[in-house]
Amino acid sequence: MAIYKIAIGTLGEASRPDAIRAALAEFFSMLIFVFAGEGSGMAFNKLTDDGSTTPAGLVAAALAHAFGLFVAVSVGANISGGHVNPAVTFGAFLGGNITLLRGILYWIAQLLGSVVACLLLKFATGGLETSAFSLSSDVSVWNALVFEIVMTFGLVYTVYATAVDPKKGNVGIVAPIAIGFIVGANILAGGAFDGASMNPAVSFGPAVVSWSWDNHWVYWLGPLIGAGIAAIVYDNIFIGDNTHEPLPTADF
Repeated sequence: MAIYKIAIGTLGEASRPDAIRAALAEFFSMLIFVFAGEGSGMAFNKLTDDGSTTPAGLVAAALAHAFGLFVAVSVGANISGGHVNPAVTFGAFLGGNITLLRGILYWIAQLLGSVVACLLLKFATGGLETSAFSLSSDVSVWNALVFEIVMTFGLVYTVYATAVDPKKGNVGIVAPIAIGFIVGANILAGGAFDGASMNPAVSFGPAVVSWSWDNHWVYWLGPLIGAGIAAIVYDNIFIGDNTHEPLPTADF
């Protein structure tokens, strides 16, 4: 990671029309994603009378999140870059693809989008619980932390390879579906252990609405570490300093 790529931004950046539009795009993309993903879990609980998670339920969650993220990234890509994840925004910041101040604006929009989606779900379902992410029995916080680091590494590495890399060429066309696929695949791998968040905002909304904060820090620290490692690895090994261009406005 070249230090010169990291930019703080200016105080006036947050009030620029393009920054406000980008933040709104992140808000709506996150709302769409969380409503579909969290809603699929609530629908499963209703159909099974809050029964135990089954393999079919895990597959349904993976598909709902994969499809939802595919759409959420696609509709935001041309406006905000389609981050739909504070960890992705953090990785983009480390690679010099977004300023710190714009990144904070994205974070606020993403967190609000998740909370609003969960509030809408709670109202639309007649008060059903928006279950917060939690660890399965016999899964320690350190097990979950490793899961979140590795899964988010895979996600942000995919983002860099398909959406950020200036040499991506036609691969950029499939970026949204590739990003959705890696999230769906990781849910199949880690969902039975810690819920497979990979996204602090996705964990934040249900935690706020249900006011359940057990081990919540895992769903922030793990994704941010995984995103940071992926950004540093990909940016230094596969992009490098020679391809550095002036800082874009997060349009990747």
